[in-house]
Amino acid sequence: MCGIFAVTKQKNAADTVLNGLKQLEYRGYDSWGVAVVTHNTFAVEKHAGKIGASVHSLPQSTMGFGHTRWATHGGVTDANAHPHLDCTKRIAIVHNGIIENYQELKKSLKKRHTFRSETDTEVLIHVIEENLQKNTFVETVRHAFQRLHGLNAVLVFSAEDHTLVAAKTGSPLILGRTKDSEYLFSSDLASLSTIAEKVRPLEDGEMVVVRNNTVRLYTLSGKKKTLKLATADALFSSQKVDKGGYAHFMLKEMHEQPRVIRHIAESAQQKNTTELVAHIKHAERGVFVGCGSAYYASLAGTALFAHFAQKQWSAVQGNEYHAISPALTKNMTALCISQSGETIDVVEPAKDMKKRGMHVDALVNVMGSALSRLADTTIPLTAGPEICVASTKALTAMISHLIVLASAVGRKCVYGQGILKKAEKSIETLLTPQYYKRYLAPVIPLLAKQKNMFYIGRGFSYPTALESALKMKEIAYIHAEGFAGGELKHGMIALIEKGTPCVVFAPDDAEYDAVVANAMEIRARGGVMIGISSKPNSTFDIFLPVGDAQEATLLPHIVVGQLLAYYTAVRLGRDIDKPRNLAKSVTVK
Repeated sequence: MCGIFAVTKQKNAADTVLNGLKQLEYRGYDSWGVAVVTHNTFAVEKHAGKIGASVHSLPQSTMGFGHTRWATHGGVTDANAHPHLDCTKRIAIVHNGIIENYQELKKSLKKRHTFRSETDTEVLIHVIEENLQKNTFVETVRHAFQRLHGLNAVLVFSAEDHTLVAAKTGSPLILGRTKDSEYLFSSDLASLSTIAEKVRPLEDGEMVVVRNNTVRLYTLSGKKKTLKLATADALFSSQKVDKGGYAHFMLKEMHEQPRVIRHIAESAQQKNTTELVAHIKHAERGVFVGCGSAYYASLAGTALFAHFAQKQWSAVQGNEYHAISPALTKNMTALCISQSGETIDVVEPAKDMKKRGMHVDALVNVMGSALSRLADTTIPLTAGPEICVASTKALTAMISHLIVLASAVGRKCVYGQGILKKAEKSIETLLTPQYYKRYLAPVIPLLAKQKNMFYIGRGFSYPTALESALKMKEIAYIHAEGFAGGELKHGMIALIEKGTPCVVFAPDDAEYDAVVANAMEIRARGGVMIGISSKPNSTFDIFLPVGDAQEATLLPHIVVGQLLAYYTAVRLGRDIDKPRNLAKSVTVK
């Protein structure tokens, strides 16, 4: 979840590191820190809270490194911020991951060490310190890293001989090189996009050593490997990453959705898509794997594949994969979905399914990510950089691709393209100032006063209800729950009180009458019904009209859910792009 960044042979390393951390802050923004090597020791600056427009007060140095933290062990304090130093202050570390056996390692320490934090990371630096007299710095780090349990990436520095050691198992880490032969390390590709000429994502079980600006690649067993860096241009998005005049990245990214959907419709018959369609047609069964919004896209995928292609696919949350893994066979196929392509709860199942001999495919937004490198076939979402922690355009891109795949497998690709174009037009209307003023603005004050609210849908609209509730929780901090309309009678309706807002997604499909009947049941118990549909109904206390796009109507419905959450969060003064306690890329279990 955390972000780590380092640079060697730069005139002012601290500036480069701080700028890199600002681009990595989506990975965690509980605290941040930067250190530089100076006179065989380290100058360190670290603070709790977001980086924002912060500047540093560090001296000039040619080697620097830093960290932006999502707290796991220890509270959000200056002391728990990285980097962490050993007792001599000549060795330093930044770390992304969780050391599952840190308590055991701490008990194994024989000397008395001064601990300045509550983190698992600091234990590792003292393990390295204690064993340094027995071996070289590089070998000591290698042996210490081998003792770790869990998924981790580290950068460890020696100030005495100006040596950097990088190692990883699970958590992402990328090596970059500038045109001036300066070396960089980062937790993602995007932060290297403006400075690195060539890159090399480290694979699990690899270690890189940088000394005197000479780089060597090894396995964690100590075997030397040939290091080849690839030209970076093909992996980096050429799109400019700024707010473009919008108040928040989320607002900008919502407004980019029509363009994203149009591009997917127009490029629906690209080579990777047609290859995947051919494979799905011949697969016995399949499984979608995703987490968060990507899991809700997976649920939509199960309905779309059944409807269009009569294909029986299941969806599983990546973190619950092992509960269903015994039933998987090599004749099945998998489609793993992740915006970042680094979500560890999706990457780990993908690795396991590959070992089982399954065909593993991926939908990712970041080419060059772990999942894209692992998959047999990868379809890029082509949503462009998504900066806001809460997903909007990446989620609608996922579902748009699933519509293309399902229609191509079961009918004709042109049908899916046609309904996506209808969805695009509908969303364009929803994003106009006129729609906000007439329909959204009147309902926002009601929602902003709530502590609880509910969303219901049936069929394609059930994942829509789940996703819309998630958005309200993520950015407005309002307790919201999504339910299948038919589940009301099985317990949920006990929560309805007079005045409770309930959003009902009622597309003009076979489920319309049933979900309106569910809305009536809520209204009879005092709930305030907010109807999202192409058809008005007397059951709706508040009606938000949405243009019909046939089976793709769930896309504009999802956008209405995004808009309701966004404007409610704005009214409540929330931090829209960086909601509390969250991170964009989840790389810990």
